[in-house]
Amino acid sequence: MSADKNEILARARELGVKFIRLQFTDITGVLKNVAITVEQLEKALDGELMFDGSSIHGFVRIEESDMYLRPDPNTFVVFPWRPRDGAVARLICDIYNPDGTPFAGCPRNALKRVLARAQRLGFTMNVGPECEFFLFYTDSEGRPTLRTHDRAGYFDLSPVDMGENARRSMVLTLEEMGFEIEASHHEVAPGQHEIDFKYSDALDVADKIITFKFVVRTIAQRHGLHATFMPKPIFGINGSGMHMHQSLFRDGQNVFYDPHDPLGLSDIARYYIGGLLRHARALAAVTSPTVNSYKRLVPGYEAPVYISWAERNRSPLIRVPAKRGASTRIELRCPDPSCNPYLAIAACLAAGLDGIEKKIEPPPPCNFNIYELSPEERCKFGIGSLPASLEEALKELAADEVIKGALGEHIYERFREAKQKEWDEYRTQVCPWEIEQYLGKF
Repeated sequence: MSADKNEILARARELGVKFIRLQFTDITGVLKNVAITVEQLEKALDGELMFDGSSIHGFVRIEESDMYLRPDPNTFVVFPWRPRDGAVARLICDIYNPDGTPFAGCPRNALKRVLARAQRLGFTMNVGPECEFFLFYTDSEGRPTLRTHDRAGYFDLSPVDMGENARRSMVLTLEEMGFEIEASHHEVAPGQHEIDFKYSDALDVADKIITFKFVVRTIAQRHGLHATFMPKPIFGINGSGMHMHQSLFRDGQNVFYDPHDPLGLSDIARYYIGGLLRHARALAAVTSPTVNSYKRLVPGYEAPVYISWAERNRSPLIRVPAKRGASTRIELRCPDPSCNPYLAIAACLAAGLDGIEKKIEPPPPCNFNIYELSPEERCKFGIGSLPASLEEALKELAADEVIKGALGEHIYERFREAKQKEWDEYRTQVCPWEIEQYLGKF
């Protein structure tokens, strides 16, 4: 149910809210906010608050700096960890130009644009993320270390899982903020955790992912820990992914399901899979957008590397979970939690819609362990690989008009510029591995 301005003003008074954080993300997905007092809330809800867009990464030049924040009333929530007396709430905002048009550099607007295209085709999109993260100790000055708080493994319990109390606090806080938590558990690597919340429509889930990361880091800090969504913080153990379960609905019915098909999948589901596979290499630049992302996407650590699909097999890029009917969905396994969820979901949907519109048939499913195949065998089956580096992914993105179109020209150009700079800075560094290998040898 949609909230309106008067309802939000009444709730703020009722809950004793004194401060409101108007939140949004930059192009790379970093959360930003402008704090106002409750006396300015009505003005904010009327879309009358301006901010300096030139100070935000990838937004506008200094001579174009005036931008407007338009809060989405449906995102109003009070922070449970703040005092009830003088409470703090938040609203997630869209960014608009001074002339009242949506700002092309706003990631949330980019997702809404692709969702509107799906709507014109009769589809709504549901997404269910699986967010993984690490918990580490901090040093005496509060800076994060790589010392983990446990030596636990998959589904372990206390006393081995020392992060259980922090994770419990995270779950309770998220539930107070309107999340429906489905599961939380220790993941495979020491110090690694996962909290899953219920799927929802794409825009709501993108908002929830941004909120989730903010809450997890805040609560971890209150337990003396640092939560990181860095994809691969430690060499030699599993990295953190953010698998995305995706489905399309029309008139309340899941259009991925076909009870008459041997696999229970409709033509629309197959075409959607075909679109994702066709654009997978370019998609990686958006769903796995950091230099570090490609340290996770390597064989041997359960991360998907090979461009293929299967029913229950977890070695391909796309898995189709067993449940059918309203729960029929596909699981894309390459995204990691460093991505901007608005852009990642927009790019996934654009790729899937391209598959539907062009009726792109996927290859036969790979119901075997691809990790055990030789390069020659993978070539025989026509199984390609995701890019091995951010540089390679950016080249694929530059050649893919569908994924670039999902981002829009403004976001694409600034995303490419920022990520090329990131790659150039990385490739010119001298790292400890090089010193160890070469300093004494040559």
